[in-house]
Amino acid sequence: MILINDFKAEPEELRVAELTAMERVLRSGWYVLGNELQTFEQAWARRCGVANAVGVGNGMDAIEIGLRGLDIGPGDEVITTPMTAFATVLAIIRAGAIPVLADIDPDTALLDPASVERCISSKTKAVLLVHLYGQVREMESWVAFCQRHGIVLLEDCAQAHLAQWNGKTAGSFGIFGAYSFYPTKNLGALGDGGALICEDTELAQRAAVLRNYGQSVRYQHPTLGLNSRLDELQAALLLTRLEWLEDFTERRRQIAGAYHAGIANSAVRLLAAPMQAHSHVHHLFVVLSRQRDRLAQHLKETGVQTLVHYPVPIHMQPPCIELHRDPNGLRSAEQHAAQCLSIPCHPQMSDADAAKVIESINAFK
Repeated sequence: MILINDFKAEPEELRVAELTAMERVLRSGWYVLGNELQTFEQAWARRCGVANAVGVGNGMDAIEIGLRGLDIGPGDEVITTPMTAFATVLAIIRAGAIPVLADIDPDTALLDPASVERCISSKTKAVLLVHLYGQVREMESWVAFCQRHGIVLLEDCAQAHLAQWNGKTAGSFGIFGAYSFYPTKNLGALGDGGALICEDTELAQRAAVLRNYGQSVRYQHPTLGLNSRLDELQAALLLTRLEWLEDFTERRRQIAGAYHAGIANSAVRLLAAPMQAHSHVHHLFVVLSRQRDRLAQHLKETGVQTLVHYPVPIHMQPPCIELHRDPNGLRSAEQHAAQCLSIPCHPQMSDADAAKVIESINAFK
């Protein structure tokens, strides 16, 4: 079976390096808010081309902490997409703000600017872009859009590690970028983890206080915070895996390129190809089919694992059915959710694996 992710197939050299990193932490006797975290924060900020990175417990907390650090909360509206992990919207709600859902572009599954425009009100404070599946597009347009409307641009980069637009890395366009290091992410830990990146040092300092109970110095709590700290073990593992990230990302791009070149089936539609060489990191490769369930079963029978990300858009989740949304509706998001299917696209795949996936999809009738 060709798996969606195959961690057991990762190089032994990486495994040995991870075990060495784990031993280093165990022998240090320091497990939270130590040197491993500081070193990783510096390395990740440098790799993202920003001044600051603040390690936190997970990607959802990174968004919430960023919003709270900007004083975006009760009464404020944040426009985002219904085609995302639930954590994106949950973070907005946890910060006390009001999510407003705009529709997506059916060719990319990313936010549709025209729909976002229809969602803007006097209460709108920010647009939270989600770089879904690992792609960034038209970022100058989004920066100009938010400047024109006097609102803040924020980025959910949970799937977009190393994605770039015109040489700038995901998360460096908005006031902050929020990353997840969940194990399945392109840069993944062996548990939960996340980071907020930003150019604004004052925001980074506020985020560092918020992640640690709201504590500025030991036992001094000027604000109410969270318990959301990226621990030393995960930071050390992320440092190790960061050394492999560029090569792993390039392999994802090679496989995705083979898919775009080789998949040819009228019953299966591909999303738009990347606009720039480094603008997509292919955290997921998603195909669309009106016969999705039959396609998934066919692929399973031919030895190809699939998953659906995400079958139920946010506005159809029971706690969110009353959320504000585009007055014209969210039809494109609903259609995408009904047709999307993720196929394997990970660094451990061989050329033969990719060829088999292509052959299996093209044989679907």
